[in-house]
Amino acid sequence: MTNFDNIKLEKGLYQTNSTFTKELEKLDPSENYTGTKYENLDAFQRQLKRFDIKVSGPQSDTVEKFFRTTDSAALFPEYVSRAVRQGMQENDILPRIIAATTTIDGMDYRSISTSMSDDDKQLKEVAEGAFIPETTIKTQDNLIKLNKRGRMLVASYEAIRFQHLDVFTVTLKQIGAYIRISQLKDAIDVLISGDGNNNAASSSNVATSGTLTYGDIISFWNSFDPYELNAVIASPDVCAKILALSEFRDSGANLDFHASGKMITPVGADLMKSSGVPSGKMIGLDKNCALEMVTTGDVFTEYDKLIDRQLERTSITSIAGFSKIFSDASKILNV
Repeated sequence: MTNFDNIKLEKGLYQTNSTFTKELEKLDPSENYTGTKYENLDAFQRQLKRFDIKVSGPQSDTVEKFFRTTDSAALFPEYVSRAVRQGMQENDILPRIIAATTTIDGMDYRSISTSMSDDDKQLKEVAEGAFIPETTIKTQDNLIKLNKRGRMLVASYEAIRFQHLDVFTVTLKQIGAYIRISQLKDAIDVLISGDGNNNAASSSNVATSGTLTYGDIISFWNSFDPYELNAVIASPDVCAKILALSEFRDSGANLDFHASGKMITPVGADLMKSSGVPSGKMIGLDKNCALEMVTTGDVFTEYDKLIDRQLERTSITSIAGFSKIFSDASKILNV
């Protein structure tokens, strides 16, 4: 049964531990539209169709279109959140360094840690009746710090009511990009300095200060055993030095960079550039077991103000923190 035209939209759909779209999906499941012209739309997108609101393209509507009815006005905060999320996801490198993401309900989170010596990692043969080596998992001593990142949207309804939504979306996406840049900086700080539980990354230096060689990278790669060096985040100056290595300029090693702009190091790790990394440093990590992202959920917007057209000062925020899983799965190379 398809009934998206008859759903009553109200603020209460935001006042849950879920999301607006998930609440809409409960009222109007997408599975009911299999085989119809709406099967590729989620519940929120079907509501945009219902009120004929176009948020992109040359024929996009103005902000005012959302406020033609009280029902359609309830869609505006979700539109804002989606545009911000899109900005967070575009050119986002966090998923390329996060091993696990944990969503919590409050602001307090204590991660777990596993301490293993080099001998423990060997998993040697155990003779019959002999002691089986133990791996101890315990909670960390200190809570993980969660940071609230966001922007205040300052604009009167009169100032933006005639603004086309495709242009307004660009502004919202930029807010999302700013939030993600700040969160990436938080992740880099944890990789370098630790999460407050005495687990800062070990560091090493190149053979000749200020000069990076292929041999330095190979030595750095070798130091990760038994982990795998599969991700590297470097400051812009160090990234330039990596790209200038003759081994990297070989046609085979540089094929991806020429074809797509995707960088890869000579040892096969995913290379990422970030100004959040201090000058002269590169961070190597095993992205499968180095870092955990802790978040309280989705992007939060002050839906009351947006629905009531009180846009003068409306906050858009996201709360997240980072924790090390295996402290020795990430290391620093000083160039």
